[in-house]
Amino acid sequence: MRLDKYLKVSRLIKRRTVANEACDNGRISVNGRVVKAGYDYDVKVGDKIEISMGARTVTVEVLQVAETVRKDDAAAMYKEV
Repeated sequence: MRLDKYLKVSRLIKRRTVANEACDNGRISVNGRVVKAGYDYDVKVGDKIEISMGARTVTVEVLQVAETVRKDDAAAMYKEV
């Protein structure tokens, strides 16, 4: 799954266009590497994603990858580190 889609489906970022812009601006890193949304990188279970938005930085570990998920179950896709 593309990184921007994972961020949207997991509700870490509310809109896919915002997730795509954050990736393209270098605010998202996966396993210590800054990656673009369209880069040939598939999000996998166990990946650590670091999101820097303003003064706040959030690091999460991917627990589950799914194409669609209900809003109530979105938080089960990751855990904060």
